[in-house]
Amino acid sequence: MEKKFMGFSWSLVVVFMFIMILIAKSKSVDAITCQEALLSLMPCRPFLTGGESTPVATCCSAVANINSAATTTAIRKDLCRCLEAASRSEGVDPDKAKQLPQLCGVTVAISFDPTINCDTIK
Repeated sequence: MEKKFMGFSWSLVVVFMFIMILIAKSKSVDAITCQEALLSLMPCRPFLTGGESTPVATCCSAVANINSAATTTAIRKDLCRCLEAASRSEGVDPDKAKQLPQLCGVTVAISFDPTINCDTIK
């Protein structure tokens, strides 16, 4: 005979608890990951590497979205390090990276400048 907890089988209780943990975890994690940030910035690549003179609208939307997701100092520092590393590997023009937020009309809490010391981010 199967053991029961408050009238429910243990396997059902375990499945229910697992689902509740997943739901709670997905709601509590609202930070953007490095990979998500880099993927969303793909439309910016032609501008950042010197191929285009102005960023496209989808690039500017990505800048705004990343900025709004950077809600804590820890997230901003992580994103700074992420963007810094990607800038080196992708051949980003530092001057273009510095211009990006202004050209997109976004006041940023994070720096897109690949030469900044990420430890100074607040």
